Parts: sequence; structure tokens; C-alpha cells
Amino acid sequence: MKIVIAPDSYKGSMSASAAAGAIEAGIKRAFPEAETVKLPMADGGEGTVETVFGILGGKMVTVPVVDPLGYRVEAKYCITNDGIAFVEMAQASGLTLVPENERDVMCSSSYGTGQLIKDALDKGCKKIYVGIGGSATNDGGTGMAQALGACFIGDKWRLLSGSGENLGKIRRIDSSHMDERIKETEFVVLCDVDNPLCGPDGASYVYGPQKGADAEQVKTLDEGMANYAEALLRDLKADVAGIPGAGAAGGMGAALMAFCGAKLVSGADALMELYDFDSKIKDVDLVITGEGKTDASSLSGKAPQKVVARAKKLGVRTALISGIIESSGCDMMSLGVSAAASVVSGDVTAEMSMSRAVVYTADTAEKLVKALF
Repeated sequence: MKIVIAPDSYKGSMSASAAAGAIEAGIKRAFPEAETVKLPMADGGEGTVETVFGILGGKMVTVPVVDPLGYRVEAKYCITNDGIAFVEMAQASGLTLVPENERDVMCSSSYGTGQLIKDALDKGCKKIYVGIGGSATNDGGTGMAQALGACFIGDKWRLLSGSGENLGKIRRIDSSHMDERIKETEFVVLCDVDNPLCGPDGASYVYGPQKGADAEQVKTLDEGMANYAEALLRDLKADVAGIPGAGAAGGMGAALMAFCGAKLVSGADALMELYDFDSKIKDVDLVITGEGKTDASSLSGKAPQKVVARAKKLGVRTALISGIIESSGCDMMSLGVSAAASVVSGDVTAEMSMSRAVVYTADTAEKLVKALF
């Protein structure tokens, strides 16, 4: 029996690597003779750098940057042995960096992500992957662009800082002072959503509330995004607002395309290519994937959906183990998942599963594989 274990991180409780280890422990308790292969996944959000480093090696770089509210924080990115940088927005501008009671999406800035990119340029990287999941910002990536030399000008030629509340105040964008090395560098954005920049399916309406925005702020942010989109088109000749993924990470997708000429790709697909995923799951008996919470958003390009799709194409059956599986997430079954199990079930509460995630995930995996084999 051979089982491939390919979960994403379980946000707030386990990295993808830890989750894979927990699932493996449960499998081994049920079937000690089983052969297991761990392929931790990521889709551009939290844990992407760690996962890439585990696949490709290289070196980890630690940089002092500012977090979404301007406080100093140590952020990491990796440079492969080939000189390719992998930057993770969540490290510098992530939602987990800001306590829930301090979240202020109007003032938060992606400036720290720009600092990470600048450091990679300083170290001579000519290709930079930027994972943009898990952000705390809705500033259209203006903070990031500002860190790289862009100027946002408001009324009476006043310079504006990169933030959500300033999007609607932009009257002109001056990119003439952007870091010249950007033109010589290939940027690839690892993205797990396909939202446009503005409108009911855009960055502000879909993701603003989870970052602390109330209904009035969401409306203000979306109107600001529309103004920002007009400025990008007028001043940079960048017609990016409607491109799928432009609204990812509070508009960071749009900014990286407009200011850095980046191309957007599926984060999960990119990592699977690095793994040579198809060759590793061919002829196995089962592929197990999972995440912290499986819900409706899981069907929009998240890592578990991508894993299931790849396995189905090769005729390999799959199972899902997630911390929580909401009813809307049961649609994963329609994609071809053979079995699904939630760690939070029966006597196991969400609080219990978060505090002892490894233990309860291993127990869930043990029960699931016993039921399947």
C-alpha cells in the first residue's frame, strides 16, 4: 500500500509539513507496513516559503520590515541555489501579524512586502516568485509599489502613503522613480483566487470584511479601488483591473502586474510542477489532502482542489482530512473525493483541535484509512 500525503497548512494550528506528519502518523498506526510519501502543499499563502525551501533547498533570508500597521517585524524569504527568490506576502503583510482587535484595513499597508522584494533585488535575484495569500491589506498593493519607488499624488500635489483609505485620493501615479532593476527581473505571482480588482466580486467586497472592514468601509474601499484602476490605466497604461486575480491580496495582484510586469499563476499548480507531482502520485493507492477549513472558497483554486483534480486526471482516488468541513465544502465530493473527514467532530471541539492539532489529526487519519482499506 502506498499513500501520498499532500495537505495545505492548517491555518493557526499546523504548517503543511506538520499536517503531513500528523496524517502519516495516523496511517502508520493503522497500517505499519504502508509506504507513505509526504508532499506538503501551498498555494501562495502562509507556509509557501517553508514548503518551497523544503523542496528546492537554498538559503533562508531574514529581513527587518514593517508589518501592515507599520511595526517592525522579522520576515523571511528563500533564495534557491539557482538564485530564484520566493517571497511570501504573509510574512510581511499577513493577517496573522495583526491581532484581531487591532485590524484596520483602511490604514494597513503592504509596504513590508515591497521591502522583501527590494532585498531580493539587492541580492541579485533576476526571477522573483511572490506568494500573495493571507494578506491583511486592501491597499491595492500601493504600499508595495511605494517601497519600490512609486509615488502616489493627491490633491495639491500632496504625496500619499500606500493604504486603503488613500486609494480614492489618488490623482496621479508617478512611476518614474521605480527601481530600475524591476525591468530586468521576471516576476511570477503565486495566487489562489481569481477575483477582479473592483465590484461585487472584487477585493474589497469579498475579502475586506475578514480583514476588519465594516459595510461602509467596504463601499469606500471599492470606490477607491475603482479610482486607483483608472489611475493605473491613465498613468501606467496598465489595464489590469478586470484580469482574474487582480483583486487577490487586496489588489496586490493588480499592482504586481502594473508596476512589475508580473504574470499570475496558480500557486498550487506552480508548486506541483516543482514537485513533479504527477509522476509522484502515479500508481499510488491513495492521495490524502486537506486544510484548516474546507468551505465554498476551497473550490476557487485552493491547494486541496488542485490536488484532487490532478489525482482524478490520473485515476488515483483521493481523501480529504480538514480541521473543519463546512456544508458548502462538501462539494469537494463532487470533484471525485472518495472520503472526507473533519478533525472537529463528535467530542472534538474547534478549541481542542487547535490546541492539539497533531494528535487529533493523526486520530482522524487513522480512522479514515481504516475505513478505506
